[in-house]
Amino acid sequence: MMKDAHFPTAAAFALLALATFHLVSASDPSPLQDFCVALNTTQTAASAVFVNGKFCKDPKLATADDFFFSGLQIPRNTSNPVGSNVTAANVEQIAGLNTLGISLARIDYAPNGGLNPPHTHPRATEILMVMEGTLYVGFVTSNPDNRLFTKVLCKGDVFVFPVGLIHFQFNIGEVNAIAIAALSSQNPGVITIANAVFGSNPPINPDVLSKAFQVDNNIVQYLQKQFWYDNN
Repeated sequence: MMKDAHFPTAAAFALLALATFHLVSASDPSPLQDFCVALNTTQTAASAVFVNGKFCKDPKLATADDFFFSGLQIPRNTSNPVGSNVTAANVEQIAGLNTLGISLARIDYAPNGGLNPPHTHPRATEILMVMEGTLYVGFVTSNPDNRLFTKVLCKGDVFVFPVGLIHFQFNIGEVNAIAIAALSSQNPGVITIANAVFGSNPPINPDVLSKAFQVDNNIVQYLQKQFWYDNN
């Protein structure tokens, strides 16, 4: 009887282990080589290997420059409609990042309201560190709660934005602000909410947006006519 009584528990553990294996194996595999330096053209990649969106250079041809980028020390112009500018250091700038699952960005914010508008990174969690200034930051959880998490960050403070969630940063100080962000993908992607919804090409049918936002059609058409600045 004792042996039979333990069977459901053993079966449950077996099913849990099987489910865990499938969940783990569904994620991206770890690289099977030291690196996979990306080639940005296929013209010289006749014998290259296509890995995770890029063709890989022959490792024997890799150089130190494939793993180097200079530019995050340079302030960017924030004289634009949103008052911010992003300097990315991802696989497009550092070919050696391909398959390594990490990247950086510098964000400059204008005084008194420089904004990195609400956006998402579909492929990455972000951890942000304030280097100068004071930022009001936050993210919103998924449906149905849509819970808002916010914090005021000062120099040296760190905040995490979970993968895929809408988040923002807003300079509430009277001086320029600077932040450095690390992201858990070599190509995290960016979807700026206002740009995607009201600035898509071709435009989304105004009737769709009018019903979704519960506003008059004229408001939607007005918003679609605006210039939606991309700070990336």
